[in-house]
Amino acid sequence: MTFTKDTARQSDASALTKHVSSLERAPSVVTTDPVARVRWINDHLPAGSLYSDAKRAVHPDSRASWRLSPEPFWITEEMGAFLTNLGSDLQAFYRAINTLYLASVKGTQPAWVAEYFDLGRPESLVEYGRLNRTRRSLPGVIRPDLFYTDQGFVATELDSVPGGIGFSASMANLYASLGDHVLGGDDGMIDGFLSMVASAAGTADPVTAIVVSDESGDYWDEMAWLAQACRDRGHQVFAVRSQDVTFTEEGIHVPAGVTPGPRDPSPTDHSLPLIHVSVIYRFFELYDIKNIPKWELMLYAAKKQKVVITPPIKSYLEEKLAFALMHHPALARYWTAEMTGPVFERVKEIVPETWVLDPRPLPPHATVPGFEANGAPLQSWNQLLSLGQKDRRLVVKPSGFDATAWGSRGVKIGHDLPEGEWREAVEAALAGFATTRSILQRFQTVRRATVPWYDFETGTVRTMPGRARLTPYYFATGADGGVRLGGVMATVVPIDKKLIHGMVDAVMVPCAIRRSDTILSDQPT
Repeated sequence: MTFTKDTARQSDASALTKHVSSLERAPSVVTTDPVARVRWINDHLPAGSLYSDAKRAVHPDSRASWRLSPEPFWITEEMGAFLTNLGSDLQAFYRAINTLYLASVKGTQPAWVAEYFDLGRPESLVEYGRLNRTRRSLPGVIRPDLFYTDQGFVATELDSVPGGIGFSASMANLYASLGDHVLGGDDGMIDGFLSMVASAAGTADPVTAIVVSDESGDYWDEMAWLAQACRDRGHQVFAVRSQDVTFTEEGIHVPAGVTPGPRDPSPTDHSLPLIHVSVIYRFFELYDIKNIPKWELMLYAAKKQKVVITPPIKSYLEEKLAFALMHHPALARYWTAEMTGPVFERVKEIVPETWVLDPRPLPPHATVPGFEANGAPLQSWNQLLSLGQKDRRLVVKPSGFDATAWGSRGVKIGHDLPEGEWREAVEAALAGFATTRSILQRFQTVRRATVPWYDFETGTVRTMPGRARLTPYYFATGADGGVRLGGVMATVVPIDKKLIHGMVDAVMVPCAIRRSDTILSDQPT
């Protein structure tokens, strides 16, 4: 069956949310034969596409909208240790950004920091982000996009409202059932999510609503799967549309059962009992709040401390321009004072140089630090317009608070564009500054990875040279600042693809350590 968006939404809910953690280990004859492994994985995928960006199968016999591999993505022990420990460093970075913003508002740090974050944002959203009650609140989920280069790992961005939690949990469990020791463990994603919401609530086992907006509706399948997986383990977690949220003086209530997903024309079953929830896991971006039914009620309940909303309502923690601040010379003293030396150096090492495309003119004696155009110091971003293709190994993307700021929608790669389109991309980024800041980064050359994949057409396992993006998921698990790794997914695209994201010809698998071998080659692409 080919799983299109429509057929996936019409799938039977109980089949869609089948929790694979109940699976027994695959027979040894399966685990040792590559073709049998892929067939077993294909047969045990949930009956719906858990991946959002490509809802069509690669072949009529495939239940996946990506290329299935008989193996996880193998990494070295050193890489595994790095990924395991990275989460606490990234949480320290979030904490420092939070402190920097509030200090900027207060006047003890440069005012332009808060201006970059707040310009064009709704006043009510800005005010809520500054409440004393939530001043220390940080995202409970941290997911960097990591590329492995000749210089090591590079994080091109951070996401605190990431898709892929349910998908990654499902895939990790499948490969663990085949005997692979995936990073984070077979149920690491589910354990991490449950620990995170408990930490946010400040109480064990809170009733939790995963609220999914229409804009995020492509991720409904995996969020419904995640909620069911948590309920299978005895926890009250429910995935709901925002319009199914109910407010009373007691707080927020949601239907205790399976509800239609966003964009599903089926009506909600009003016979489902309503249950009071302690935590709302906000699975929608803050730019979209004007389109979220019941949003004001959820916000009112949070202000009255009737419910906890996580990630916190802080748009400044959802901006890619935070990377630019890490390298800004005017803030160097702040970073070294706010973060311990080793943590600061580790984070700075993986955060690439980033610049905010600010169209405002510089004084004649000033230049943009760390950037040259055509061999000359940069004094105006308009100098980018005349760069030749060889000098355009640059990436322009929106910082946040915009529909194009997620899923690679707004990413423009300079050397991949004709001169006219490059000029248009830069000019549009500068023109949109008042509402959506855009950032500039250098294009990262990712080292070649070779992965096996199953060709349903020929019934054979083939190999694909490609480029890999690793996305570890970290969960905040306690008031003591603890962070745990839930799992790591690898997305490998064919070598001719410039953008690395989920697509029909990508291989997507969990990461695991194979001590005697390394998949990543020494040959950069």
